[in-house]
Amino acid sequence: MIIAIDGPAGSGKSSTAKSVAKNLGIYHLDTGAMYRAITLKSLRNGIDYTDNESLSELVKNTVIRFTGVSPDVRVTMDGEDITDAIRSDEITKNVSDYCKPVVVREELVKQQRIIGKSTDVVCEGRDIGTIVFPDAELKIYMIATVEQRAKRRQKDFEKLGVYKDINELIKDIHDRDEKDSTRENSPLCKAVDAIELDTTLLTMEQQVAFIIDKAKEKIASAKNRY
Repeated sequence: MIIAIDGPAGSGKSSTAKSVAKNLGIYHLDTGAMYRAITLKSLRNGIDYTDNESLSELVKNTVIRFTGVSPDVRVTMDGEDITDAIRSDEITKNVSDYCKPVVVREELVKQQRIIGKSTDVVCEGRDIGTIVFPDAELKIYMIATVEQRAKRRQKDFEKLGVYKDINELIKDIHDRDEKDSTRENSPLCKAVDAIELDTTLLTMEQQVAFIIDKAKEKIASAKNRY
């Protein structure tokens, strides 16, 4: 089974996907971490997101791996643990630009589909249900108010020992939404068959429970057909 979770930045996708995967005992595929890894490596190597030739070479020669059991999954790039590095403010501000190039998306989507074909997965991002896994058995589109998403981002930064002004974060999220929803290649949008989940007033436990219930309904329905 493939569970596709999409939505804008700060809607709670990553944390929710990790918990859903743990509860169902299946693999969590963090596609956002893959794009963040490419962003990190590109910045380190001074490669601009408009340099398609260099980006193509970089992404084809980058090995991204996930180790551990959800929710304690570590991300490595070329053997280096980058779990914390890819969550920095610099990466967050630049990742939308490095998500745009076709050469990056095509290669990473190819890798993601290989994983999805080999095992049951919970996968989150911005184009999972529309582009990466359009035939996913369960599609969830998570939303929340900009203010609530900014508060969540603020807490994430505080865990890293960084204080960010809430108004600055609101602006950053507005900018991120604009970039993600208007990019030419694989823009952020809700799949026609996705179930919308507004997490603004929900606890983590409530949103996880909602998705697990929907997943169990799909599993039961599939069994009844055979």
